[in-house]
Amino acid sequence: RHKGRFSTLNQQSLAEEVVEMFSFPSHAAIPILVLTMRIGANMRCFRAVCLVLWAFAFTSTANEYKERALRLMAETPLVDGHNDLPWQMRSKFNNMLSSADLYTLNSTHTNIPKIREGRLAAQFWAAFVACDTQYKDAVRQTLEQIDVVHRMCQKYPEAFMFAASSQDILDAFSKNKTASLIGVEGGHSIDSSMGTLRTMYQLGVRYLTLTHSCNTPWADNWLVDTGSDPVEHKGLSDFGKRLVLEMNRLGMLVDLSHVSEAVANQVLDISKAPVIFSHSSAYSICKHKRNVPDNILLKVKEKKGIVMVNFYNDYVTCSRVANLSDVADHFDYIKTLAGASIVGFGGDYDGVGRVPTGLEDVSKYPDLVAELLRRGWTDDEVKDALGRNLIRVFKEAELVRDTLNSTPPDDVPIPLEQVENPCRTNDGYPPKSNAAGVTSHRIPLFTLTMTLTLLFTKFV
Repeated sequence: RHKGRFSTLNQQSLAEEVVEMFSFPSHAAIPILVLTMRIGANMRCFRAVCLVLWAFAFTSTANEYKERALRLMAETPLVDGHNDLPWQMRSKFNNMLSSADLYTLNSTHTNIPKIREGRLAAQFWAAFVACDTQYKDAVRQTLEQIDVVHRMCQKYPEAFMFAASSQDILDAFSKNKTASLIGVEGGHSIDSSMGTLRTMYQLGVRYLTLTHSCNTPWADNWLVDTGSDPVEHKGLSDFGKRLVLEMNRLGMLVDLSHVSEAVANQVLDISKAPVIFSHSSAYSICKHKRNVPDNILLKVKEKKGIVMVNFYNDYVTCSRVANLSDVADHFDYIKTLAGASIVGFGGDYDGVGRVPTGLEDVSKYPDLVAELLRRGWTDDEVKDALGRNLIRVFKEAELVRDTLNSTPPDDVPIPLEQVENPCRTNDGYPPKSNAAGVTSHRIPLFTLTMTLTLLFTKFV
């Protein structure tokens, strides 16, 4: 295209035009001038020269974005809202950390070398147990997952620092360690008990995801919106609403990833503190019910909360494949709709089976930050997304806690009829009376059946 323009130039002028055309940085001008002058004005070579120079320019620009990303990440801690490495410790090693080496483990998205390469400054580790533990041993298993996080910090004190406050995140960052926080993923983990919630807070849990992919006796999960699960509470029950307020009193973040839209709306209406979506993306980009619709995004903005973008392919593109640019689209969309002040990172690493090309593990965060910069995000917007947004939300929750320090704990238990089942004793609840007013000490049908079966086996 430029043959006519360049055919009349001498070698010096040609070299200068090429430098200007490709917008090379000043430090590259001299070698490019020399290269172009040596090749001369031979138009048969010019196309090849331009291709080489274009590739050089592209690489140089990409490196500048990456360098800028690393500089920003050295100034502001990257806080990720959700990582399931503790679950990998259970599923692969039955929580025997003595059998795992987080320096050499390569079958996970997360290990210590990858964390360091990815500049991961703070991580909410998920204390997750499956929904089939509900009404069984969910509390025990959750306590074991909390224990795993504490033991990770004890085993690798040079890499991890246990964190339970916004200031702890900053302190760990100053020591070049990864602040390790705990989020319990699923309300079934507390067995509908305010006392269990408070105990977990004392153990360092700083957010509770109100549901996982199952209803609890007090909240509906996201599958309700797909029709896969029945509506049981039309959002939150009265106990569920009280639980949110108790979390406010404690200073525990309310996490709305996995909940139904009705629950999200109700929590945003009643919570005294900002809320989080620890690992959810934008519904308008990928119409999956685990993602956040526009009306909720705008309410999160009003509440001064945060939506931490999930990297799971199925939530990024609604398909099995995705790439880094697709994830950046979610960041762009949320920023455009509701502002950079509500967006963050919630990779969901080690909790999903498919992650985007270019974001294969936790070492790749700087590449995503570089892509946001390439798309025109300012340094301040990137710093907000990296960690300032989450730290602000965390500080506000702590401030609400401090203003409620004279409020007594909520010690009214959930109504027995909402949780009664064969695996739960009724100690503490008033005994039931039958129609004649006689106290009834009914043996649950399941227990009676098992007892009769054992007797039959013994004597027959």
